[in-house]
Amino acid sequence: MRKMTKQNLEAAFAGESQAHMRYLIFSEKAEKEGQENLQECINGETYEGEEMYPAYNKVAELQEESGVVRSTHYALEAEKIHAVMYEKAKQAAEAGEDIEIGEVSICPVCGYTVEGEAPEFCPVYGAARDSFRRF
Repeated sequence: MRKMTKQNLEAAFAGESQAHMRYLIFSEKAEKEGQENLQECINGETYEGEEMYPAYNKVAELQEESGVVRSTHYALEAEKIHAVMYEKAKQAAEAGEDIEIGEVSICPVCGYTVEGEAPEFCPVYGAARDSFRRF
């Protein structure tokens, strides 16, 4: 793998790991104090979906790293969904309500996430409905 693509993947992994830990801390704090950290989550997911992953994807394309092109495309599509989900949570919190979420289905290959029943086929990867993980 080319050096810049490798560095981008390492940075993406580190960033996602840090975001995961930050969100866990935010959720604990929110249970005690409220939901002020939701905008930071929205900003992070938006940055990843609009700036970070598109740039990483273009570098991978230029370096002809087809597997990384595919992976960064999957991540980019997932981040768009995550930002929308955080925005819904923020709107509910601002209205003084709990967000109503039923079952969540996630494509095991690309991370496409949908509230409710999974689509017949993942619109990003094409995985069949029965392969989705449900939470």
